Amino acid sequence: MGLVQLLKSQFLSQLIICYVFLVSGLIVNLLQLCTLPLWLVSKQLARRINIRLGYCISSQMVAALEWWSGTECTLYTDPKSYPLYGNENAIVVLNHSFEIDFLCGWTFCERFGVLGSSKVLAKKELSYVPVIGWMWYFLEIVFCKRKWEEDRRTVAQSLQNLRDYPENYWFLLYCEGTRLTPKKHQISMQVAESKGLPKLKYHLLPRTKGFWVTVQNLRGAAAAVYDSTLNFRNNEMPTLLGILNGKKYHADLYVRRIPLELIPEDEAECAAWLHKLYQEKDSFQEHYTQTGRFPGPIVSPPRRPWALINWLFWCCLLLYLLGLLLTQLISSGSMLTILASLAFCSTVSLGVRWMIGQTEIDRGSNHETCNKKLRQD
Repeated sequence: MGLVQLLKSQFLSQLIICYVFLVSGLIVNLLQLCTLPLWLVSKQLARRINIRLGYCISSQMVAALEWWSGTECTLYTDPKSYPLYGNENAIVVLNHSFEIDFLCGWTFCERFGVLGSSKVLAKKELSYVPVIGWMWYFLEIVFCKRKWEEDRRTVAQSLQNLRDYPENYWFLLYCEGTRLTPKKHQISMQVAESKGLPKLKYHLLPRTKGFWVTVQNLRGAAAAVYDSTLNFRNNEMPTLLGILNGKKYHADLYVRRIPLELIPEDEAECAAWLHKLYQEKDSFQEHYTQTGRFPGPIVSPPRRPWALINWLFWCCLLLYLLGLLLTQLISSGSMLTILASLAFCSTVSLGVRWMIGQTEIDRGSNHETCNKKLRQD
């Protein structure tokens, strides 16, 4: 292990990263709160400002993946579709097999300049969570209460509100509803057998209602569905803790652009179309397992420097202020203030460990339960 890698793996380094993320996130949340009066004057200007403020938070996690851990991302896609990425609204359908697949989705957004405006489907409770949840609230993320009769209306209305969004965005969907595990896969395939649906080897049975609602309400606003299948080389199962430890991974992402007008409008036909899509996704994963690559040509979108610049800005600012505070504490010699500072650091550490725990593979992601309810067949 080299010196740099040794430093990355130290708990102090991870604590510093988490301190910068949490404190900068709360500062950004406060700035977002200050934009509330602006929504009454100019909704579109308020949106544009919040896109950039949101980017200040989400890009730090992308910077940790791309620059701290050095994770590589290889894109397999049609060169004819490549120029359209980032220049149109799209619904991105992702497989849900890894702890950091959401982060790889964000990286995909970042490479094409739509990270600040990207959307997901999340449960309503998350809108009250500091940093990420509050950021999502101001970015008009689509929230649901896991009650289909209510969500049918509120989710549709939230999607309709995005039709006049001032900048290009991607709406990220995990149609499987929950992360793939052997137990969940077994149950899912039992459901497939009972419904006479083809069994899948590498995916769970997709839930169709949420997909249909999303497609129907974004017709005319979104141009296409980006069918995206993610895998990691050498059968690695990356974790967020591994990223914080500076461990390098290599992600391969296969993306197909499917014009939205090719997706049926009828709900039953749309459901059948989605099931067929997942059969094709399964064949792509089988191809990857056998050959170590996805079909089609490789296009490597370059890393943009803005995530790193934003991260370095917050690191320099907040570590400087922290250094001043620690200097004053040490010079004061007050045991009470020193103990209070240690308690604060411990609280930050526990909070971050809890956040990391929410991404573990045996847990549902923060918006999975909501997705599951919305996608019930």
